[in-house]
Amino acid sequence: MNRLWSRVGIRVASVGLLVAGVIGGVYLGKDQEVQARSAQASVVVQADAAEMQLLKERHGRHAAARAYQRQAEGEAATKAAAEAKVAAGKARTVEKKLIEKKAAEKKAAEAKKKAESSSGSGGTVPYTGDIPSSCDEYSGNRATGCAIMLSEGFKIDQFPCLDKLWKKESGWNHRASNASSGAYGIPQALPGSKMASEGGDWKTNPATQIKWGLGYIKGRYNTPCNAWSHSQNTGWY
Repeated sequence: MNRLWSRVGIRVASVGLLVAGVIGGVYLGKDQEVQARSAQASVVVQADAAEMQLLKERHGRHAAARAYQRQAEGEAATKAAAEAKVAAGKARTVEKKLIEKKAAEKKAAEAKKKAESSSGSGGTVPYTGDIPSSCDEYSGNRATGCAIMLSEGFKIDQFPCLDKLWKKESGWNHRASNASSGAYGIPQALPGSKMASEGGDWKTNPATQIKWGLGYIKGRYNTPCNAWSHSQNTGWY
């Protein structure tokens, strides 16, 4: 009987050990599975963290690149605006000078046209100077010529020569015009516009024409009588 219970006891103990082993194995298996899952989760977390760090670094690089690009674009825009401002200023200066030049040219042309119109169609400009007593025997443009000749430093004995010279050339007519040659005025200046050196009224002012003619004679022949002698010999002076 004792032997029987002993055997039963041994078997029960064996079964107990077996069950305990099985249970222990189950718990061990579960623990290993938990550890494996924990390790896997840890790896995933680490991978996610690394990926997040990589993404942050990429974002930072992209942000820096965009900031640099915006700065470069801003600097380029500022430079372009400054250059455009300078160019616009130069263009305005050139345009202003051009406008001023055109206005001056227009004003000068209008003044010239007005002067030519008034000198061409206006009346004779009267002589307002004194007529010396030595010139009393002459009248009109001849008296004016006599007075101006004396004021220019010539002696009265030169006037008969001057009187003959310009009587031949124009009859002392300050509007005398030679259509074929273009000569004009009392001294028959060729062309008549040469007398503008003495005044803009050279077409209508006998005194202006006479002053120019006497200057021409003095520079070329020294005296009216020399000019008259040359005219007699050649037909011109």
